[in-house]
Amino acid sequence: MTTDDSPVWYVCYGSNLDGERFSRYVRGGRPDGGARVYPGCRDNSAPTDTMSLFIDGEVYFAGRSVTWGGGMAFLDPTVGGDTPGRAYRITLGQFADVCAQEQRRAPGTVTVPLADVADAKRLIVGTGDYAALHWLGDRDGEPMLTFTAANRLRPYVAPSPAYRNVIVAGLRQAHGWDRDRALAHLSGLPGFHGEPA
Repeated sequence: MTTDDSPVWYVCYGSNLDGERFSRYVRGGRPDGGARVYPGCRDNSAPTDTMSLFIDGEVYFAGRSVTWGGGMAFLDPTVGGDTPGRAYRITLGQFADVCAQEQRRAPGTVTVPLADVADAKRLIVGTGDYAALHWLGDRDGEPMLTFTAANRLRPYVAPSPAYRNVIVAGLRQAHGWDRDRALAHLSGLPGFHGEPA
């Protein structure tokens, strides 16, 4: 039986690659360089594990970030590709609270019906920018989940320098890339330079 305490792996691909930035979703507070203060999860325990991995899909930049200004990173899982990511082992309840905060909602307002996500592989929970949950398989029987936009967003919007720098820091932490390699990767993603003329 699944409960809020059941372990899951939250798989991320944007600014949450950076451990310190992700901790603001868990513990609460304002990330360095960001404008928004996060309430944190109802359970603010630190992740019990983390790992680096690659995700099948393409990251692009669109929308408008309240925290950073500029575009936000979204994953399009319908486009093939090896996207560098990071996974945090947290509880299902924490995952639901992170998802709520990504949708600018209060912790406790999003429920993640894990069995339904597992069956459908994709499920909409809410109406925010990151309302589409995706099942990415499991690790030793523990679900691996991410979220993104319900549909590919346009126009593309370039990320702000502050947001870009947090993602670069995360790529360095998670994958050991140097700054030049991380920036070269990001600069090739749709929307990094905004909408094509």
